[in-house]
Amino acid sequence: MPNIPTDPMILLSYINTKLRDDYESLQELCDSLGISIADINEKLSSIGYSYDAALNRFV
Repeated sequence: MPNIPTDPMILLSYINTKLRDDYESLQELCDSLGISIADINEKLSSIGYSYDAALNRFV
């Protein structure tokens, strides 16, 4: 993964902040940062979170 947090809880905060402040979708964020949606989903699902497109955040 590029230079993003590896700890799932910190990654959750980082991704949700980016989604709130800079990106309209998870796809846009991942494309921009060169990261895999599957990798993000896997890491965050390991702590019980999943992406909600309507809210544009992991809940």
